[in-house]
Amino acid sequence: MLRGILNFAHHLLEDSVMDGDIVIDATCGNGNDTLFLSELVGENGSVLAFDIQSQAIAATKEALLNNEQDNVSLIHDSHENIIDYLPDTMNKKIGGAIFNLGYLPKSDKSIITNGYSTIIAMDTILSFLKKNGLIVIVVYHGHEGGKHEKDALLKHVIHLDQKKFSVLQYGFINQKNNPPFILAIQKKI
Repeated sequence: MLRGILNFAHHLLEDSVMDGDIVIDATCGNGNDTLFLSELVGENGSVLAFDIQSQAIAATKEALLNNEQDNVSLIHDSHENIIDYLPDTMNKKIGGAIFNLGYLPKSDKSIITNGYSTIIAMDTILSFLKKNGLIVIVVYHGHEGGKHEKDALLKHVIHLDQKKFSVLQYGFINQKNNPPFILAIQKKI
């Protein structure tokens, strides 16, 4: 059976992230992916969860408290600045990451992710990924500014060195209204 976009994103991470890993939620939003990652890495792992909106940080904090998860560091900052939170000791130790692009559901739709900051964050994470580590990017592009971000990301990932990275695009092409799709990047070396 074909998996839905978010279900497939989680499936990919379940197959690559190990118990005890350090992982990143680059856009924590309402906390769903952060909670998923927290459970996936277990009590010996850790999650760095980023968002630029205090509303998202608060929602994620509440979700974590309700589920008694305490292996997450919530970071109220843009994922563009992720390098500031990754010490050299984490080099080649990040097990995976997820991005949900676009805007925070049920919030100000003018606050959106953009290609420039997303590419900076993605490239930073790629440099810190361990061998076979995976970044999953859920690309929502049906909003104002979304097409520009989508085009910038596709232009960037298509040029990643195939000797170092495998890049997958997964999405449904017969759905209306600019359906989201996944970009998954696995580090080979």
